[in-house]
Amino acid sequence: MRYTQLGRTGLKVSRLTLGTMNFGPLTNEPDSHTLMDSALDAGVNYFDTANVYGQSAGKGRTEEILGTWFTQGGGRRDKVVLATKVYGNMTPNGETPWPNHDRLSALSIRRAVEASLKRLQTDHIDIYQFHHIDRQTPFEEIWQAVDVLVRQGKILYAGSSNFPGYKIAQANETARRLGGYGLVSEQCLYNLAARDAEMEVIPASEEYGLGVIPWSPLHGGLLGGVLKKEGEGSRRTGGRAAAELAKPEVRARVQAYEDLLDKHGLEPGETALAWLLTRPGVTAPIVGPRTAEQLDSALRAVELELSEEVLDALDEIFPGPGPSPESFAW
Repeated sequence: MRYTQLGRTGLKVSRLTLGTMNFGPLTNEPDSHTLMDSALDAGVNYFDTANVYGQSAGKGRTEEILGTWFTQGGGRRDKVVLATKVYGNMTPNGETPWPNHDRLSALSIRRAVEASLKRLQTDHIDIYQFHHIDRQTPFEEIWQAVDVLVRQGKILYAGSSNFPGYKIAQANETARRLGGYGLVSEQCLYNLAARDAEMEVIPASEEYGLGVIPWSPLHGGLLGGVLKKEGEGSRRTGGRAAAELAKPEVRARVQAYEDLLDKHGLEPGETALAWLLTRPGVTAPIVGPRTAEQLDSALRAVELELSEEVLDALDEIFPGPGPSPESFAW
């Protein structure tokens, strides 16, 4: 495994982030524990979750699965850089949402941290991430709550997720004015088929020293060899991939993508991950394996070197927006 610094921090993290959103609703607890053991054995030290993960299994269920894994010992907790998120409403499924059980008020943040620590069975969270912008809460209040938690030793760093560029700037300028450290990471939708982050989010992250943590690196399976799998009858396309493939221009690009990689003897999923690892500002894409085979594929991507010929061809198939601001200003 290769490692890098998380943004401007001194924190070393693996070039892949283990995403845990499937743990609970799609992957049972024993299999989730096995996947985490395998990831740790392979050198993956950056684990990402969120307080709302668990979906049909119940909000918070994913954090609970991580918590029971940590209690098995063997240095598991000490070896992991643990990231979780706050924002979504934590009222149990089927119940009427209750005020102050979501968003980023000081009260919500305090309650959410205590609940996550209990589920995770740990005394601190390494990177506490805001899952979404909160249009109702000023950053002065958010940073006040964060500073208290840092002083208490309950969190070490703060990160963002799904923030636009101007909110990254606003958050860190407010932190700077208050004498705080500010955001150290940004999780954003970023992959070959979705490159909008290159317009503002990634430039803002680089300017303020945030590590970029792309989620959905395969764009819901679209970049994982979906057309070949359809043709073989080995997988039924659903979700984001199905919606995108319904567009003729997208299907044509995906076909060109798979044809290119077939020509060079490359696996689509591994190539999509390897491409992200070449992008400026990117720290560690989030991979969310459901099986050992999917984890093994993601691990191979870290060692995959893409030729300039392949990188240029990928840019032709999935062109990005171009440099910012020239691409939209001139």
